[in-house]
Amino acid sequence: MSAAKPAQQLARQLFRLSLVNGELSAERVGGVLEYVEKHCAHPHAVLSAYHRLVAAEVARGQALIEHAGPVSPAAIASIVSAMTQRYGRRIAPLPQRNDALLAGVRVRVGDDLYESSVAGHLSALASAT
Repeated sequence: MSAAKPAQQLARQLFRLSLVNGELSAERVGGVLEYVEKHCAHPHAVLSAYHRLVAAEVARGQALIEHAGPVSPAAIASIVSAMTQRYGRRIAPLPQRNDALLAGVRVRVGDDLYESSVAGHLSALASAT
């Protein structure tokens, strides 16, 4: 067995210990980092794998809301409410202006992408022909 496999297994175990009621706990993440620093023979490999798991979990709890023009707080709240209901967990909004969209919005939660923008519709039309 290579050295990478035990590091990944340890990272997965440490990641599971970082969750409280299905949500990432900052206190537990800090405890994991202290543990790895003091007790791991190959901290870089473990921390690399652990970082990927934590980053994916953080992305699952955030909605990157890209918009072309001004978006009202009510619209953002509506998007967050819909995403929270859809995923069954709390979703934090991250609004970001993106002038390349022309008009509309693009919402990314983890690996899922929801697009309702002029640029997205034009791209779909271009690939259909």
